[in-house]
Amino acid sequence: MLPRYSPRLLVSVVTWLACVASAQNLPATAYPERPVTLVAPTAPGGGTDILARYLADRMGKALKQSFVVDNRPGANGILGTENVAHALGDGYRLLFTYTAAHVVNPAIMKKLPYDAMKDFTPIGQIGRGGNLLLVSPLLPVKTVQEFVDHVKAHPDKLSYCSWGNGSGGHLSMENLKKQANLQMPHIPYKGSAPCVQDIVAGHVQAGFGDTTSTMELVRTGKVRALAISGPTRAPRMPDVPTLNEAGYPFNAYSWYGLFAPSSTPKPIIAKLNAALLSVLQEPTTVEKLRELNFSDIPLTTPEQFADTVQKDWRQWGDLARSLNLALD
Repeated sequence: MLPRYSPRLLVSVVTWLACVASAQNLPATAYPERPVTLVAPTAPGGGTDILARYLADRMGKALKQSFVVDNRPGANGILGTENVAHALGDGYRLLFTYTAAHVVNPAIMKKLPYDAMKDFTPIGQIGRGGNLLLVSPLLPVKTVQEFVDHVKAHPDKLSYCSWGNGSGGHLSMENLKKQANLQMPHIPYKGSAPCVQDIVAGHVQAGFGDTTSTMELVRTGKVRALAISGPTRAPRMPDVPTLNEAGYPFNAYSWYGLFAPSSTPKPIIAKLNAALLSVLQEPTTVEKLRELNFSDIPLTTPEQFADTVQKDWRQWGDLARSLNLALD
């Protein structure tokens, strides 16, 4: 005997299927017909939030429709990422995220409520650069080697923060700790902004931070930048050496990227990519990204960005495994 279902449940299922079918058949010329939401899986005030709001404004002008930012912080980007992974693939709920949330989490987390490689379609990459090694100005150090020597002289007495377990800041510092044989406890935060604020206040002594939201703090002396990860110096901080130059190699780049649920029709992905590329080539955007310290501004197709995501997933995963870092 076939199971009996309530009429209300059947109507709900049919309605959902109709919505999915409608999204798949939506002509790109009609998109977007209503506001588009960019989910930023971080707290307000950090680099991801700052750039997401700038991009929302420019994408909105390019596509003649409102783009709004929805901050969903927590669990190193997992909460916000999950929110988009299970969204309807109609192009109206997108993910604006960063390297650690999208490629590091899958490499080190034993279980995730989504598959970052299968549940999302890459739209395009936004910028590329490193993260700054920041210390409290109360710390009597001005170089990476002085920092290493100071931490070694005070084992387990100094702490560092990051924007979450498994974040780029977490892995970057653990990599430095391993190379220099340091003992320094880790304090995870829900976002980069509160982490950096506590470095400013002296509640924690160090941490990695994005170049976007910390540049003014460095300029005014509220934090001290000792080095930057990645193979190149930041354009607006030419005096800050790379970790490579300081003798502690760290070549992995960080980037921001735009993603959609994997069920999003290809014509909509193509339209979003075209709009993103037009925004990234605007002189005002180029200058904005340079001001935010991006060392490079790749112009990628969805397929090229997908290749970058796969490559970085393997690279960051290799780093996590070399650190014996695996999280439940």
